[in-house]
Amino acid sequence: MPIDLDRRDGVATITVANPKLRNALDVGLARDLIAACDEIDGDDTVGAAVVRGAEGTFCSGADRSLLDADVDQAGDEQYTAMGLIYRSFHRVGQLAVPTISAVRGAAVGAGVNLMLATDLRVVADDAKVLAGFLRIGVHPGGGFFTLAARTAGRETASAMGLFSEALSGDAVVAAGLAWRAVPDGEVEDVAFELAARAAADPALARATVETFRRELGPPASDGMPPSTSSAPPRCGRSPAAPPRPGPDGRARAPPAPASGCSRRRSGGGASRRRRGRRPRAGR
Repeated sequence: MPIDLDRRDGVATITVANPKLRNALDVGLARDLIAACDEIDGDDTVGAAVVRGAEGTFCSGADRSLLDADVDQAGDEQYTAMGLIYRSFHRVGQLAVPTISAVRGAAVGAGVNLMLATDLRVVADDAKVLAGFLRIGVHPGGGFFTLAARTAGRETASAMGLFSEALSGDAVVAAGLAWRAVPDGEVEDVAFELAARAAADPALARATVETFRRELGPPASDGMPPSTSSAPPRCGRSPAAPPRPGPDGRARAPPAPASGCSRRRSGGGASRRRRGRRPRAGR
């Protein structure tokens, strides 16, 4: 199974297991990840979750076969496949329990998005974190800039997303992308220890994380730009974002997402005649 779900002492551990591709996200894995999140939310004995990668590396991004330059990245099949992958880490951000990423080895591309979809991160002091989209000729997707800027600010989002800066260990913490950097062999133990504190009272943990995200915004936002392709969004294809809770807890419709298109209106703004007003005599 590409996703392994283990539950112990109120902590669910989600393991991304695609080691032949350094735990890259493919369509099957994305479906399993979404299903694991649904299972966790349905188990009220779980009070926290840890996301980790198998065999000492976190996630190397989306399966590169989905990014084949010979395939139309805006075609229906690719659009659907990439959309499912993006929805998988978005779903992690919607988990009903506090979440922690335990990052060893590397988090690359969409793997960074998965890392940022949790509430907290513990990284190995030699772990490499690299968005790297432009390095391989891919337009950043999945709301990377929103996730990175919300977590660590505009400068870090710019350095990683526009200029392909790689960070490791203490630099990841200094940039605000993680809480602690520890030796590689301690990452998962530290993450589990933190998660266990919340999981001691699952009901309280679930209520508290709901308030936390309502006040500060969820890690993988419901208002995240819904681009579901590595190519720039196609006109008319971006699905509307679901409502977000307002300060009073009631649903509020989010602003309409930018479509990436521009429409020309007949006649420039300066030449359009205002409705209900007639031209003055003598003009």
